[in-house]
Amino acid sequence: MKDDVRALAAEFKAFLSSREEDDLTPAACHQAAAHVSAAAQGHEGQLAGRQAAAPRSDDNHGAASQPQDHLTIEFVRAGKHPFHTVSAASVPTAAPAASQPHAAPAVSAAQTQEKAASQDALTPQSTDTMQDKQAALNQIAEEIKACRRCPLGQTRLNAVPGEGNPSAELMFIGEGPGFDEDHKGRPFIGRAGQLLDKMIAAMGLKREQVFIGNIAKCHPMVNPADPEARGNDRAPNAGEIAVCRKYIERQIAVISPKYIVALGGVAAKALISDTKSLGALRGKFHLLHLDTVELKTPVKIIATYHPAALLRNPGWKKDAWADLQMVMAEMGLKRPQA
Repeated sequence: MKDDVRALAAEFKAFLSSREEDDLTPAACHQAAAHVSAAAQGHEGQLAGRQAAAPRSDDNHGAASQPQDHLTIEFVRAGKHPFHTVSAASVPTAAPAASQPHAAPAVSAAQTQEKAASQDALTPQSTDTMQDKQAALNQIAEEIKACRRCPLGQTRLNAVPGEGNPSAELMFIGEGPGFDEDHKGRPFIGRAGQLLDKMIAAMGLKREQVFIGNIAKCHPMVNPADPEARGNDRAPNAGEIAVCRKYIERQIAVISPKYIVALGGVAAKALISDTKSLGALRGKFHLLHLDTVELKTPVKIIATYHPAALLRNPGWKKDAWADLQMVMAEMGLKRPQA
């Protein structure tokens, strides 16, 4: 009996894991839980009918009078944030016979298959070739362009998925697109992007050799009603980052870089998962941990100033260059001769 209920619970868990977070409304969860509960109670009715037809011993009478057990189904999506967690209603199960010893419940075939499917969904698919990685990044880009999961998707002109080498060893990740990026659909192409190009060249690399993206894929605006206004940029807020972060994490998993440079405090805090100031985070490497996917190989991340901040405060360029030199030393890069 319990195996049957647990198989139904596995089916319910598979239902949840196949949905996006914003699809997991209370109504949908309770409807699925009710389906499992009704099916479980149907099994109990059949079992009760069989027990009524059979002779019952004193032990059986004792077991029938005991309260029912409940199998509580709680599903935690991969990640550390509250929106990754969905809890379902308890499902009644048959009470164990008093004469039977308590034993660990058997793992059903459905549970085993469901657990394997869950692990497959968490672990990125093998993308060993450049063509495979580019195809995977193209698919993510199409999802980003169609995304309307937060208000930014309603006010943007163009989504900005990111661009660059699908097998890059080094990624640069900022906070979100600005005016120029929103109009062209490409990352870091305004004044800050021109400075970033110079920073990449100073490391002995070309823009085409790295991958450049943002935590938020749409333009965060102070006044969303006026996307044609310059000086209308702002940093993405925590809610927007929470909704959008799965895209950059999937891109990181596909590209599988060795190093990431987080540009600015917003990107650094989101990726390093630390609330310290940028000054406290920069100047050293951190080990990257993602919320929605597992990394195939370790990735080191270093935080530095956003190019836009360097344009406003040129005195910080020396510190930013020191951060980039740490990455160069790790990668074995030498600055090009003038």
